Amino acid sequence: MATTPPFAPKTSKARRLRGAAPISPEALGSLSHEFRTPLNGILGMARILEGTRLAADQRTYVAALRDSAEHLLTLVNDVLDFAKLGAGKIELKPGPVDVEALLRTVCELMSPRVREKGLEIAWSAPAGVGRIVADEGRLRQILLNFISNAVKFTTEGGVLIVAEAARDGRLRFTVEDTGPGVPKAARATIFEAFAQAEQGEETLSAGAGLGLAIARQLARAMGGDVGVGTAARLAGKGAAFWLEAPFERLDGGDRGDRLAGRRIGVASPSAIVLEGARRQIEACGGTAVLAADLPSLLAATEATDVLLVDQALARSRRYLSAPDGRRAIILLAPEERGRIARYRKAGFAGYLIKPLRRESLAARVLADPLAGATPAPIHDDERVRNATAPGARVLLVEDNPINALLARTLLGREGCAVDHARGGEEALAAVKVGAYDLILMDMRMPGLSGVDVARRLRADGTTTPIVALTANAFEEDRHACLAAGMDDFLVKPLSPEALRAALARNLGKAAFTAGSTRAKVG
Repeated sequence: MATTPPFAPKTSKARRLRGAAPISPEALGSLSHEFRTPLNGILGMARILEGTRLAADQRTYVAALRDSAEHLLTLVNDVLDFAKLGAGKIELKPGPVDVEALLRTVCELMSPRVREKGLEIAWSAPAGVGRIVADEGRLRQILLNFISNAVKFTTEGGVLIVAEAARDGRLRFTVEDTGPGVPKAARATIFEAFAQAEQGEETLSAGAGLGLAIARQLARAMGGDVGVGTAARLAGKGAAFWLEAPFERLDGGDRGDRLAGRRIGVASPSAIVLEGARRQIEACGGTAVLAADLPSLLAATEATDVLLVDQALARSRRYLSAPDGRRAIILLAPEERGRIARYRKAGFAGYLIKPLRRESLAARVLADPLAGATPAPIHDDERVRNATAPGARVLLVEDNPINALLARTLLGREGCAVDHARGGEEALAAVKVGAYDLILMDMRMPGLSGVDVARRLRADGTTTPIVALTANAFEEDRHACLAAGMDDFLVKPLSPEALRAALARNLGKAAFTAGSTRAKVG
């Protein structure tokens, strides 16, 4: 019987695509909108349905519906983005990029998907990495593609994202996982269009085979390259996808000495959590002591060492006990935030939310009196807040009734009072008679587009933050929205996590206009 080769590039498909007539950007934008809008409605409603009371078999059906829709949406995104890149020269829009903020953002964006699979995700960057000059949107796109692949094919363990200095002053981003890895025979060609690495019946790219081809095109446009090897940091056979490029450095960030001379113990059953914590502690100048369980950690540390204890060690038990006579900080997943008060009463000195943030980790350790330093100010992690914007008044501008229902539902869960305008003219009229804390606006609508409305609002002197909401996945759309005077950009399907982050960024702790006149719309 003939066997399937470990890697089989679909060269005829690639040749047909290269030989096809170029597609105009306008046509691609229209295609993206038409394809994604109904898919966004399906995905959004599936996510809301998952949050309701369902029988076990119903929950299984909804999960299958959501997974299938997400897979189809990924295929649509890849095909359209590949066609757009092939339609002309790649135009990068470089600007200042905070490397740590970028890694934190992509990790926390992917965290819900990671947690759904029972995995862990962590990130680290060396002290002083600071800011670089890069196209942040395209850089984020490459990292998200690498992370998505890692999550898709990893069944236990997790994903680690690392930034580090490379040869000749270049910077390398690496995404390592504890999955099956990529066969050596496939590594030379896996970044070709329509290429798929296979192991028996399982395809290791499980899609159109375009995501990695897009990543390589973008990396080379940045003057760099991409590649894949073995996840050496995780002592396994997993994959390590990397991007390396000669990014210009703007500044050196902090000195990385906040925890100098200190030992911090970390207990977790996860190699991902341990390695991520170790690298962040060392990036702050501290020394990490790692253990897979609490008794081993207690034996390896001294009474003055601060301990980080992962809630995952509880396993079948719901809660852990704070170690007697030791200062310990509990590590929690975002969905475990309801346990914070209980752990404080149990004697834990504080909490940290996974994936860990280097700044928060250092602040918690320094807040401990036994650390022997003046405590740094600590702000509660926004990932544990219940409602992001209680009382905020939001004008939702959306012509599609399904997407409007999804957005209103999610905004309501965040405590927002929502007015709904079904088009651009209705939105302009609403702003004239009502006061809003935020405008969430669809980019493509009949008549006046979201970009047109934003320009007119800014010309009229409206300063209310405007967040674009669009079915288009192209980076050019983000720049068009920002150029029109919008403040932020969300891609459909709207997820609770992305919406919460946008509300936090654009509203902060401002006093909301709860008593203002309501516009008679929606």
